[in-house]
Amino acid sequence: MKLAHATWPDVEALPRDVVVLIPTGSLEQHGPHLPLFTDSLLVTAVAEAVEARIPGQVLLTPTLWLGASGHHLAFAGTLSASFPGYQSNLEDVVESLRRHGFTKFFVVNGHGGNTEPNGVALRTLKERHPELVIGHAGYFEFAADTAARVMEGPLKHIRHACEAEASLALHVFPELVRTDKLRDDGLIPEPSAKGMIFTFDEMTEQGSLGYATLATAEKGRQIFEAAVDGVTAQIEALASGIVLKGLPPS
Repeated sequence: MKLAHATWPDVEALPRDVVVLIPTGSLEQHGPHLPLFTDSLLVTAVAEAVEARIPGQVLLTPTLWLGASGHHLAFAGTLSASFPGYQSNLEDVVESLRRHGFTKFFVVNGHGGNTEPNGVALRTLKERHPELVIGHAGYFEFAADTAARVMEGPLKHIRHACEAEASLALHVFPELVRTDKLRDDGLIPEPSAKGMIFTFDEMTEQGSLGYATLATAEKGRQIFEAAVDGVTAQIEALASGIVLKGLPPS
């Protein structure tokens, strides 16, 4: 069920063991070739496809589109929430539906900058309400193997406005892709160092990171379907109940 399309009696009638699925995205620059709303459009498409497959097992909220995008603010048009503001909004969605008796929540993320804030918010909620069944992951994590298989460039995982993300865009909203402006972009630190934090104006020339010129709609279709399959399986597992068992014999 889509929460935005439901009435309050519709929601009141739902069994309380359905999984609340919360998509999180952003409105931020995606290079010269993809729209600012790319992350939100893609995660919404994945989440809606999951809801369409298993409507009786999921309560889909609208996408939280104002993400933690401060590392993109050097590029015009980017909007960003503060970390406390973003985390508070996510917590408030869960707290509202928890008050209505729901206990199972899964956040499917479409923007890398939300990953750490999502984790902090959900750990805070779990500490506050130990009875909650709660988790989060990016939709792209469920499609990592497929992306690595279909990507032709040397980067074999989804980055930003890259071969994979541009391919997804060509599959989901081709009319918004500026195909004449697809470009490869990205700066590599030398010497290599782990754990460094860079803003996107430091690590790219025009805001994208990867080989977008290799993008195709067919690659995007395969990555998208893998993401939908993976998130659907995750929600079905949560709906049926996850049991923690002991380690197998050594």
